[in-house]
Amino acid sequence: MLDKAFRAMLDAAAAIEMPPLSQLPAEMIRAGYVAQRAGLDAGAPKDLDVRDLKVDGGAGAVKARLYAPKGATGSGPGLIYFHGGGFVIGDLDTHDDFLRRLCKASGVRVLAVDYRLAPEHPFPAAHDDALAATRWAFDHAAEIGFDSARIAIGGDSAGGNLAACISLELRGDPKRKLAFQLLLYPATAMNQDTPSRRALATGYVLTAEVMDWFGEHYGAGAHPDAKRAEPVHAADLSGLPTALVVTAGFDPLKDEGKAYAAALNAAGTTAAHIEYPTFVHDFYTLSAICPGVVPAIEETAASLKAALA
Repeated sequence: MLDKAFRAMLDAAAAIEMPPLSQLPAEMIRAGYVAQRAGLDAGAPKDLDVRDLKVDGGAGAVKARLYAPKGATGSGPGLIYFHGGGFVIGDLDTHDDFLRRLCKASGVRVLAVDYRLAPEHPFPAAHDDALAATRWAFDHAAEIGFDSARIAIGGDSAGGNLAACISLELRGDPKRKLAFQLLLYPATAMNQDTPSRRALATGYVLTAEVMDWFGEHYGAGAHPDAKRAEPVHAADLSGLPTALVVTAGFDPLKDEGKAYAAALNAAGTTAAHIEYPTFVHDFYTLSAICPGVVPAIEETAASLKAALA
């Protein structure tokens, strides 16, 4: 059954009359998402060393935020992280609460990347930024306290897509070897016909309408290089970093996440799959709504810590 806290959240959202998503500009949805997150102060850890910086993007510098355990010195494991939001919404602040918790619980430094968003910057802008930022993190590992032999890549939803895709693109780079993939309810293709996308098309945070809106704005589906954004269609999934794929029981993306983990294993790449059956899409950012999210973050942090030990 759906967690009762998420049920209450969804019921409250359903009671609010909203115009069709197609009538709303991206900047309005972005502002609403940021405001929503700002109102969800879940008491994330403050005893961290956090600083904003600039890293390389595909067409110039982009903003980033580095989280480190308080007083950490020398170099240690690091995670390059891409936020979710359908390539259209989300930023460093919308995922700040979650990443503070992840850094604190794992002891792993986290570099969050504020890649360019569509529709102002359609595909492949986000992928170009993610690739350039990942290369930058390896090339500047000593400056940001990353041990270059223990660098992971991760993200949620659209960010999980970016992490999976960049893992594929860097597979043959001898100087930049990723150690782990943290794929949190990842989208593995722009359009897929799965039972969960059909059964959970309405009523559970990420709806078919929302996914269509994201897809239209991002424009990857019609792009001649669209397969670059669809790791599920990669011809070869061997030789990739070990992965953890996390899905939610009431998320239309759950089937493709589970299938991607299975495909990685079939190709000889070790991938664990964990599903939180009572949770919804985007749950990692909703610890203020559901008390059960904090233990889930701690479990994910433990997996990350163990993978980079």
